[in-house]
Amino acid sequence: MARSFYHENPERLILETEVIDARPGRVLLAQSPFYPGGGGQLADRGTLRWQGGEHAVAGFEPAGGRLWHLLEDPTVEVAGPVEAAVDPEFRRMMRELHTGTHILNALVFRHFDGALVTGVQFGADGTARLDFDLPDADNDRLRALEAPINEIVRQDLAVRDDYVTIAEAHATPGLIRSKSVTPPPTADGLIRIVDIAGLDRQACGGTHLASTGRSAPIRILKVDNKGRHNRRIRIGLAGAAP
Repeated sequence: MARSFYHENPERLILETEVIDARPGRVLLAQSPFYPGGGGQLADRGTLRWQGGEHAVAGFEPAGGRLWHLLEDPTVEVAGPVEAAVDPEFRRMMRELHTGTHILNALVFRHFDGALVTGVQFGADGTARLDFDLPDADNDRLRALEAPINEIVRQDLAVRDDYVTIAEAHATPGLIRSKSVTPPPTADGLIRIVDIAGLDRQACGGTHLASTGRSAPIRILKVDNKGRHNRRIRIGLAGAAP
């Protein structure tokens, strides 16, 4: 089964690997621990270290089924063995936020007649926003979800993943929660499903905690009306700016 390194090895943030192609300011690696971003989640931060020095990774560019790592210095060239190191604090924050968005999504889906997501965006400040197709929702009911979200955090439910065929993902109600976006399939044509034990199963390609209890408490910072149908819910990890 063709899985990404960061899905198979979520706790391994430093990897020794080899260069398979390089140009000034960019490099292809044989393996990479970096999550390149997607589905609203920000890409990992980190560095590449090799005999010629150490440079920050500035971004990623997919091409032909491979992932170019773009370096902060556009002139540097990488060669030989490389140590790829993910920023652990930023990765952890993204995993906490993404797990929190799944909990919120599960509760909205359950209590608001299967409402679907219309947009997601994570912030580098420990906040995230989800837009839902909720034309008649009471915003106070949405704000009141903060307590049940944190009860689920306290229950420390296991978070696992598995894979299903594209046909099964589309045929199973509730697995795909977005009105317009489906997570990209693996190279062998499967869709990754994130399972929060006893609470939720939905398609997702991001990074998550191993259990809900590893998250800081989640706050609902704001609920806005966005147009006739959308409600935007902004959440934050405890300590994030309101």
